[in-house]
Amino acid sequence: MSFEVRPLAGALGAEILGLDLRALSPADDEALHAAFLEHHVLVIRGQSLTRAEQLQFARRFGEPEVHPIVEGMGDHPDVIRVHKPAGDSASFGVGWHTDNSFFEAPSGTTVLYGEILPPTGGDTLFANMERAWDALSEPMRERLDGLRAVHSASSAYDPALVGHEKYEGRGPLKYRYSDSVTAEVLHPIARRHPKTGRTSLYVNPMFTQGIEGMSKAEGDALLEMLFRHAESPDFTCRVRWEKGTLTMWDNRCVWHYALDDYQAHERLMYRVTLAGERPA
Repeated sequence: MSFEVRPLAGALGAEILGLDLRALSPADDEALHAAFLEHHVLVIRGQSLTRAEQLQFARRFGEPEVHPIVEGMGDHPDVIRVHKPAGDSASFGVGWHTDNSFFEAPSGTTVLYGEILPPTGGDTLFANMERAWDALSEPMRERLDGLRAVHSASSAYDPALVGHEKYEGRGPLKYRYSDSVTAEVLHPIARRHPKTGRTSLYVNPMFTQGIEGMSKAEGDALLEMLFRHAESPDFTCRVRWEKGTLTMWDNRCVWHYALDDYQAHERLMYRVTLAGERPA
C-alpha cells in the first residue's frame, strides 16, 4: 500500500497519511478496508473533495442512505449539510450515541468531511464498544447476552427539545416529522460484527430507551450502569478537525460525541451514512 497507518490511541482510531482519496489503487482500497476493520475510526487529512467525490469514496464501503428525519441536500439527498453558524450552539450529534440505532437496519458506516472548522474546539470523541463489552465481568456478559434493548428517536428528535423551527424549515438544519420519530425497534444488547465476529455493547444514551421485558425502573438502572461503564476514557480516542479532514467510523462498534465548545465560530461539515444490516 502507498500510505501509512498511525494509531491515534490504544483503544481505537488511526490517522491515514499520504493518501489522496480521489486516486485509490486496488491495493490501497484493500488496505484501507483492513485498517478500518482493525481501528474502527479512520482520520484522513489533506483532502479536497466535492460532494460527488465524497459519495464516490463512501460507496467503497457501502450504499449511501437518505435520512428519514434530517433533510439532505437538494442535489444530493444522501448528504446532510451539517452547518453551525457563528454564535449558535451546536445541536447535532452532541452527546454519546451511535448513528441511527433507531433504524430497523441501523447505519453501518458514517463518512464525515470538514470544510469550515473553528480555530479551536469542535473535536469529536469516539469510544470502542468492543472493548466496553470485553471489560464487563463474565456474569454481566452472561446476563446481557440474549437481552434486547428498545431504540427510538422520540427523545433525540422531540420537537419540544430540538426546536420547532427545525420542523418548520427554519435554521441551518431542517427536519421532517414522520412516524420514524416515535417508532420503536428492538436490537440485541450484545451485537456481533458481521465481518469480524467480535461482540460489541450495543446500547447508547441518545437512542436507547429501555430493555425488553424489564420495568422502566429496572431498565433505566441497568442502562445507566452500562452507559457510565462504556464512556470510560480507557475506551476512547479524540479527533481534532481541520479543513479537508475526512473521518469515518463503524457504527456497529463505536460511539461518538461531538463537542459543543466553539460557540463563537462557524463550522460546516458534510455527512454521509451508509446502510447497515439488522443487528445480530
